[in-house]
Amino acid sequence: MTWKILPVSSKKVLGTAYSLTGPRNAPVVAFIHGLGLCQQVFEAMLPAFKNYRVLTYDLYGHGGSDPLAGTASLESFAEQLVALCDNLGLRGLHVIGFSVGGMINRRLALDHGDYVSSLVILNSPHDRGPAAQAMVEKRALSARDQGAFSTFDAALRRWFTPQYLETRSGPAHVRKWREQADEGSYAQTAWVLAHGVRELTGRDGEITAPTLVITCENDSGSTPAMSHDIAAEIPGAETIIVPRLQHLGLMETPDAFTTPILKFLGKHAT
Repeated sequence: MTWKILPVSSKKVLGTAYSLTGPRNAPVVAFIHGLGLCQQVFEAMLPAFKNYRVLTYDLYGHGGSDPLAGTASLESFAEQLVALCDNLGLRGLHVIGFSVGGMINRRLALDHGDYVSSLVILNSPHDRGPAAQAMVEKRALSARDQGAFSTFDAALRRWFTPQYLETRSGPAHVRKWREQADEGSYAQTAWVLAHGVRELTGRDGEITAPTLVITCENDSGSTPAMSHDIAAEIPGAETIIVPRLQHLGLMETPDAFTTPILKFLGKHAT
């Protein structure tokens, strides 16, 4: 597809930029983006959800949203979505979270389960083991001390296949989205991504919502093993591993994600 930078949403409540589209009485599907991105990362996926009430929004300090007044945490990001839903009168969400967004939707399910009807967890980390955990925390500290672009080029190589890096415009838009992010908010969110897995690991059976966990075969930061481990802690959760792609596979091949998500929603979003 041809990527474009869309105008930042003109709708904003409580400091959060958002878009709410689709049939008013349809089940609500909420999308949560990842670190350094914004709601536009789901642009290619959204046409497939035309029969749903779709909520997209920008995390604090990303896209068009204001920086968080305080210290970022999974809890504060979950409460951002709760406040937005309260303002818009939304409940019973089917929450699709990518990367740190897949950590936020788990925190939401743990703390505010009455808002959640189902979860889709995309390319999201779990227990990394000591060596990988130390590496991710080192990158978060680099973002704090040296800026949001200190690890950017290496990140692109982790996120996209070599072929996509050479021939597609998507990586240029990822750069633009990171430029839009508030530096302090980016650094804090990077630490949440690094450290937040500790509070999500070992919560066997505490999340009870129907759950689909998806990652890509070559996602080095949110590995297939991690996705299987996430699913193992949630009763009845399904796992899908998308072949070949890396962390931001949803930008390279959106259909590889929308097809199984829509099948899952067909069973649980009524």
